[in-house]
Amino acid sequence: MQFNVNQLQLVQATRDDLDALEQIENLSFVTDRISRRSFRRFIDQNIGDFKVAKFDGRVIGYYIVLYRQATELARLYSLAVDPEFRRRGVGRLLLDAAEDDADARFCLFMRLEVKTDNTAALKMYHHAGYYDMEIRPEYYEDDSDALVLQKLLPRFETNSLDNGNQRLVPYRTQTTEFTCGPASLLMAMAYFDIPCPDPHHEELEIWREATTIFMTSGHGGCGPHGLARAALKRGLSVELHVSESGPLLLDSVRSADKKQIMARIQESDIAALKQAGVPIIVGDYTLNQLLHDLHKGKLVIALISTYVFDESKAPHWVLICAADDHYVYINDPDQDSFPWQSAADRQYLPIPLATFKRAFGFGRRKQRAAVVISRALNN
Repeated sequence: MQFNVNQLQLVQATRDDLDALEQIENLSFVTDRISRRSFRRFIDQNIGDFKVAKFDGRVIGYYIVLYRQATELARLYSLAVDPEFRRRGVGRLLLDAAEDDADARFCLFMRLEVKTDNTAALKMYHHAGYYDMEIRPEYYEDDSDALVLQKLLPRFETNSLDNGNQRLVPYRTQTTEFTCGPASLLMAMAYFDIPCPDPHHEELEIWREATTIFMTSGHGGCGPHGLARAALKRGLSVELHVSESGPLLLDSVRSADKKQIMARIQESDIAALKQAGVPIIVGDYTLNQLLHDLHKGKLVIALISTYVFDESKAPHWVLICAADDHYVYINDPDQDSFPWQSAADRQYLPIPLATFKRAFGFGRRKQRAAVVISRALNN
């Protein structure tokens, strides 16, 4: 029977497959082989996703994906193909199926390890969009090194844009550690066709206009009222949602003098916004309101805490571009968030709704701010 990869059947592994699995394992690996006992344990205890590829009733490959509870990370524990059927697309079919299984569980990432000298496997994974993360020395039984690779699984589909506009929000990386807010505003400006001849200069100009002066350590970041004022100045329509009235983020500094300066700056911004008729809505900016604003073609610059991502307690501005039933999609201007990915891959990053809810807001009092931006009616 002539082989055709499209005729493969992917089914759950059973004890009947143990002989074939053991044979494939022995033919595929010299060290770190999965034992028959371990294969049986994966099957009997229904651990992770363990599937075999069958051709004409014969097992010719398998994959095992493991999951860690309370994380969004999947691990491709093992994938192997019978040598007789290699270079025929079986490995890629298994990899695609493994990713589909992880994606169905709403995992953000797939991670795996490969021997640094396994060029065939590395070629397949790189071609499938995996990025090198780190080398783990002497990882395997023979003391050889492992290369750790990772891939972001969910992808935003442009036909999911519910405002009817199929154009993605352009991505921009902040050029300093303290200009995440201005970089987010610049992305929104580009989307709404606001001219900006020199973005590098404009990034710092927006920061000078919107900075709170002091923030935790180093240069101060931008406040919500200042960002709203900067957006209004550049011809955008603005609506500001804050969790409490008056100045925010004062808890980020201990000095009473610094608090007073921050408050005076924000009070000036608040007065200017009120004079311009910009709505300042005090209360909880809900997920339903976010979805409504995105559906209307608006963008949202949101204040988040980075703690849920990297356990560093820092306020951070991101641009929310879209959302669906499972994810909020953001353009995160901080290139350190996912340094192993290109700028194009950091565009429309999917954040699970539950994760975003934990991240939205900053400080012990969970102060929240969302600068809702749209095209001005006269533009």
